[in-house]
Amino acid sequence: MQDHQHLPIDIQTSKLLDWLVDRRHCNLKWQGLVLTIREKINAAIQDMPESEEIAQLLSGSYIHYFHCLRIVDLLKGTEASTKNIFGRYSSQRMKDWQEIVTLYEKDNTYLVELSSLLTRNVSYEIPSLKKQIAKCQQLQQEYSRREEEGQAGAAEMREQFYQSCKQYGITGDNVRRELLALVKDLPSQLAEIGAGAQSLGEAIDLYEACVGFVCESPTEQVLPMLRFVQKRGNSTVYEWRTGTEPSVVERPHLEEPPEQLEEDAIDWGDFGVEAASDPSISAEASGIDWGISLESDSKEPEGDGIDWGDSGTDLQITVLEAGTQAPEGVARGPDALTLLEYPETRNQFIDELMELEIFLTQRAVEMSEEADILSISQFQLAPTILQGQTKDKMLTTVSTLQDLIGRLTSLQMQHLFMILASPRYVDRVTEFLQQKLKQSQLLALKKELMVQKQQETLEEQATLEPKLDLLLEKTKELQKLIEADISRRYGGRPVNLMGTAL
Repeated sequence: MQDHQHLPIDIQTSKLLDWLVDRRHCNLKWQGLVLTIREKINAAIQDMPESEEIAQLLSGSYIHYFHCLRIVDLLKGTEASTKNIFGRYSSQRMKDWQEIVTLYEKDNTYLVELSSLLTRNVSYEIPSLKKQIAKCQQLQQEYSRREEEGQAGAAEMREQFYQSCKQYGITGDNVRRELLALVKDLPSQLAEIGAGAQSLGEAIDLYEACVGFVCESPTEQVLPMLRFVQKRGNSTVYEWRTGTEPSVVERPHLEEPPEQLEEDAIDWGDFGVEAASDPSISAEASGIDWGISLESDSKEPEGDGIDWGDSGTDLQITVLEAGTQAPEGVARGPDALTLLEYPETRNQFIDELMELEIFLTQRAVEMSEEADILSISQFQLAPTILQGQTKDKMLTTVSTLQDLIGRLTSLQMQHLFMILASPRYVDRVTEFLQQKLKQSQLLALKKELMVQKQQETLEEQATLEPKLDLLLEKTKELQKLIEADISRRYGGRPVNLMGTAL
């Protein structure tokens, strides 16, 4: 029997309410009585004496049976003057709280309410707060990861922007203006390339001599464009086509495309205003006078209504040379462009440079392998220019040719040629580069947003953690009170509420 008194009573917290009802410690319909008690508590706390401890009991916590007992003890001191000779209090405050305690003790309602509160804290409130805190921590990690991604992405896009600007040969401060400035400098760059071709005279002569000696064919068609630029530099297409310098060069004006207007910000000028204000303009012609009358004039013998000018004077007719659009001596349109500006002649120039490069490279390889008597005998009758060449000299010329080809075919030069051919290309390039910069800025803003969200979750976590600590403390207190109360009912046997994990 003595050993039985020390056996613990283990109760699963989730089944505590059923355990109390099954053992008839509590009434099955306890919820209705608890509602009545809560209403009386809400009414009683409206009139309380000034006491710091009472204020702490009533502030921010769920008032249960043991709180009511403590309030009654405190009221015994504050309401002592209302006690009569029979030991009863005439104070309404004391009567209200004593009634509440009495209702709590009826059918052990206080015990089932405490058990319900404990079960709710353990099963719902505490796990919910822990879940919210865990979610905050998870979001902090996610925001931190996305912050790093945004920072890395912004740096990458910014680096791509500057690398692209470097390929175009600009700094990126003002893409549009810098690209147009490069196009203005293009003629001087092409002039330098044309001047660089002047050192190729000996290599061209060598190629012509080799073609004439080996192929026994005329050499007039050998590298004509390269020979022309080597002698006259980067001259106009007109001079290349006619063989004479033009007296007048009317270069096409490089139209700078206007700055991009915002959508719906088109300036139509005074279109339609003058037409509406000028009464001399016919309304039937929609405000436009074309200078043509649809009605026949009796004074005109032709009767077609069109004024052809003074028919009695001689007409001055200018005959243009076939294939041109300008009088003789005037370079206009494509003829006014230089050979390296005009795509057709530029491509021919590059082709001839590559042709000469391939010949010299192959000839250098052959010279390094010519050691047999047959090869030596074959060039005994060759021109002196073929016999007097060295491999090193040829490789030096090849290097010069490769430099000229590289300067003409570089990515930057290709873009400049495209801008020269179509000024609207500047808009496309500007938009392309600015898009990279905008993406970098958006990623930087995203990174700042992630920092802000991370701070918000930190603040939320800092708010939830004290609530969880307070709830854990109150729940442990409830657990001890319930265990002590049940233990008292079973002769002091130890009681363990299982499954709280506090």
